[in-house]
Amino acid sequence: MNNNKDSLIEALKNSPIYQEYERAFSETTGLPVALRPVESWQLPHHGRRKESPFCGLMAQKSRACAACLQVQQKLSETATQQSQTVNCALGLCDTAVPVRLGDRLIGFLQTGQVFRRKPSAAQFDRAFKLARDWGVDVDGEELKKAYFGTRVLAAKEYESMVKLLAIFAQHLSMVSNQIVVRQGNADPPVITRAKDFIQEHQGEELSLGQVAKAVNTSTFYFCKMFKKVTGLNFTDYVSRVRIEKAKNLLLNPNLRVSEIAYEVGFQSLTHFNRMFKRILGLSPTEYRLQLPAGAR
Repeated sequence: MNNNKDSLIEALKNSPIYQEYERAFSETTGLPVALRPVESWQLPHHGRRKESPFCGLMAQKSRACAACLQVQQKLSETATQQSQTVNCALGLCDTAVPVRLGDRLIGFLQTGQVFRRKPSAAQFDRAFKLARDWGVDVDGEELKKAYFGTRVLAAKEYESMVKLLAIFAQHLSMVSNQIVVRQGNADPPVITRAKDFIQEHQGEELSLGQVAKAVNTSTFYFCKMFKKVTGLNFTDYVSRVRIEKAKNLLLNPNLRVSEIAYEVGFQSLTHFNRMFKRILGLSPTEYRLQLPAGAR
């Protein structure tokens, strides 16, 4: 399951909407931002736009990197439901905002590498000693200049930037199901044909055997191949396709939720409501209410 989450995070990172947001956020706030999977053993901001020069110097040595990765691990453990901020051993803070696909945590939007109050000379002395203990071989004056050149943000200002990330995380959660359904430019031809068949017949009763027959494969082979390529079992994928169609139909205020459920292929309103909530994190009615007024 972690591999599936990681591939979804990669798809989100490569999407135009994320790349545009990352660029806009960094240029506007002057802070780095990264989208990372839940379990990651890489420094999220290293080598990225607006990385702190001080953190860049510290990243030269594995012991310093290990200390940073401990902060990432702590954020992974505590930011599962809402944004969390953690201070590192050198006094800088990092913040993680959870990104969900329905009821599943799939990753974090992360920013930071800032001070929330102006650092003192004594703090730098402690940081300099730690750097030496970790084997960071940098001229003291260069390190001092980078340390005191680190961004200092008032708590309220930083909270506002984190709020922007939280809003974007909600939006990513909404579009992540689209990416699950639509990604697959490199799919094997049999899976591409299967996806096309599902799209064309999603309003009808669909069985695994029926789709396997339509693409001229055995049910066993198709089941195994479909799960391997998409990361989803057949039933879950079909439900996600139907939910995407339902999202469009919910834009029409004249259609009742029950009508939409049967239109997209669900045989039970209860099942439709349950799957909609599991995949998108909202009930169909809640989703419709949060649409812009002009879209309802």
